Amino acid sequence: MPSASEPVRPGRKRSQSSRTAILTAAWELTVESGYQGLTVEGIAARAGTGKQTVYRWWPSKADVLLDALVLKADVQIGLDDHGSYAADLRQFLDRSFTLGLDPSVMRVMRTLMAQAQIDPEFGACFREQFLARRRAAFEVLAGRAVERGDFPAGRSPALDARIVFGLLWYEVLAAPPPLDSGSADTAPHALADALMDLLTRSPAPEEPA
Repeated sequence: MPSASEPVRPGRKRSQSSRTAILTAAWELTVESGYQGLTVEGIAARAGTGKQTVYRWWPSKADVLLDALVLKADVQIGLDDHGSYAADLRQFLDRSFTLGLDPSVMRVMRTLMAQAQIDPEFGACFREQFLARRRAAFEVLAGRAVERGDFPAGRSPALDARIVFGLLWYEVLAAPPPLDSGSADTAPHALADALMDLLTRSPAPEEPA
């Protein structure tokens, strides 16, 4: 990465601009026409690049879409340090469920999960680049809490990560009915509230035998 005083090469700017245009195009076309209607040719045309430019960076349309999802999650969820586990967790849960339950994002997540089941090579990429990356992000904020000493006693960061993402993927894949009489817009916050209550509470001590 160049230092602040080092000039950025023009070619690097164009490459980053092309990459962003390709990721945006793949996302928009999937939302508009579905995964079956998505083609590398269509991505290149929408992005204003050549087909070979797409293939130079990604082996398939699924890999382009995966990169777009990874980038969206990294940017919109983040890992800001608010000084306490409760505050960090609140933001992480709110942003994760708001993003994950957005209709366009759910559509892409379902598409990529389905593709991961039928394409073992892509499935390995999906698990490493998205699933493991999201789990690692949660473990970063849990690790900060452990270092500060405010992670709930008796809880496991790895287990809590499974609880968080298990619930999120259930909502994405199973499409359950709305919670009570609330609208779909209230679901992310209601789910985040329930998880906050669970994950910030230390387990009750066992009764002596």
